[in-house]
Amino acid sequence: MNDRLCFADPGEAADLAAFLGRLVHYDRAAAVRLQGAPTAPKAAGEGGGALAVFGRPPSFEVLAVRTVRLATPVGSPLDVTVSAGELLEAVDEGAARAVVPGAVTGPPWTGVLPPRGGWRQVPGLPGAEEVRAAVTAAVAEFRARDEALPAQHRTRSERDRIGREIWSRTLPCTELPLRAVHAAQSLGFLPPARSAPPGASCPVALFASGGWLRLSTPYGSVATRNPGVRGGLGALQVRPV
Repeated sequence: MNDRLCFADPGEAADLAAFLGRLVHYDRAAAVRLQGAPTAPKAAGEGGGALAVFGRPPSFEVLAVRTVRLATPVGSPLDVTVSAGELLEAVDEGAARAVVPGAVTGPPWTGVLPPRGGWRQVPGLPGAEEVRAAVTAAVAEFRARDEALPAQHRTRSERDRIGREIWSRTLPCTELPLRAVHAAQSLGFLPPARSAPPGASCPVALFASGGWLRLSTPYGSVATRNPGVRGGLGALQVRPV
């Protein structure tokens, strides 16, 4: 694999590196699936399309998607699973470039991705501040319940049970599990308001397609199966690597 990626600017390279770094923080053996396609020639200054980077942080049970703008399109269709750590090492932020590392045998999730199209916006999602507040409250509840456990019950299985109960709840007025919002915040897709430039905002939107829900922000997306849709594989798409 000798594909070279030329990012639109150093900021795009830095954002990708930050995303990869967070995935590796949660799982040193993390893998990511890359998808990019050649685009038709563009006028000067229009850029070279985008690269989609899919990852799955453990315990959150969601797929994280980071889209990176390219300065020049990939030379041939790119669809490969690689080590997140190796790709992170290959990113040259200053030069806004990266060399795609060799392919690896991906975990099962890499063969099952959200659908490409058919997404419709779902109304009722609270604003970014309310979404952040919901995560903060859930984290505080988990810590309080964990601290209240008797010493003999403070086991991994009991903590996992409490976590499943809390993070399986849905965000008010939606069917989106709180674990998806928690993942978005943990991966930097939902940054604190104080970290944004003056006057900037972090709009959030919820989309649905078949059996999937997707929380979208300007910094990335988190996709998860819709607990309100039952039966079959729904809109799951199995794509060869």
